[in-house]
Amino acid sequence: MNTTFSNGTAENCTVYSSVDQQMYPTAYSLFFIVSFPANLLSLIAAWQLMKKGNGMATYLIFLSVSDLLYAITLPVWIEQALKRDINDGLCSTVNVIMYNSFYVGSGLLCCISVDRYLAIVYPFYFHWVREVCTAVALSTAVCILEVVLHTLLLFHMEALQGSLCLYEQHIPIKPAAALVFLVRIIVGFLIPVIIMSFCFQQIMQSLNQSVSILEEERRRVHLLLLLLLLTYIASFLPYQTVMLLRALLEPGSCKWATQLRGAYFVTSALTTLNSTLDPILYCLINTSARMEIKIFKKITESNPWFENNT
Repeated sequence: MNTTFSNGTAENCTVYSSVDQQMYPTAYSLFFIVSFPANLLSLIAAWQLMKKGNGMATYLIFLSVSDLLYAITLPVWIEQALKRDINDGLCSTVNVIMYNSFYVGSGLLCCISVDRYLAIVYPFYFHWVREVCTAVALSTAVCILEVVLHTLLLFHMEALQGSLCLYEQHIPIKPAAALVFLVRIIVGFLIPVIIMSFCFQQIMQSLNQSVSILEEERRRVHLLLLLLLLTYIASFLPYQTVMLLRALLEPGSCKWATQLRGAYFVTSALTTLNSTLDPILYCLINTSARMEIKIFKKITESNPWFENNT
């Protein structure tokens, strides 16, 4: 990584870095080539499932749309990395799309986790929660909530008074931006990880307590859930760690702004893995759902209460 520092003050400093120029064009081009068609296929497949009454497919549709919107911003980031002129309005728009895609995706993954949790841990209850109309309402609410929250955070940073991209490039970051970074980390990453971890732990506990479930089936569900969680953590943990360090150390410090700049570029590009890997969720969750049907049948066959009330 070729990163150097010059002409710095506590209020503003200049960091020259070639990391984004060397890595972004290649990485983002590869991610775009894979992510766009993969998410498009995932969207089509999920749409077919939703028309058959699959509520979980609704969350996948919203997730695919969010990832597709993010994918079409990648060419703009490539142009910016190559130091080509980008319209301020276009740059600010793709910046908003990028952050909203991060946190809308996190909210939708939480919805999917809760959906699976209710389907396995409470198979005889909460059927209305897993219906298509409920999934549409919840997905829409998640999107609106995330957009409103992110807009309020940008207002708090006073980033909407001019070019958002110029504001994001200002280093070292201001205290208001540091506070927003912390809110994003807590609301957009830590809380989703806690929710997903809780749901997956409860699902495995429920399966382990069922004597009718084969050990092989338990292992397969456990592996699927683990892959879903690890995919999310691997995509965002490095980036969120760097943003935490920036929030705690960078305000007013050109030294830390310089040292963290290269890591910021690398981990920012790494988050694109999430939109690229999300289509794999369709395959994993579909496999999990088919397995749950088998498990559900075994549970109902061994449950006297169900037999007496059907």
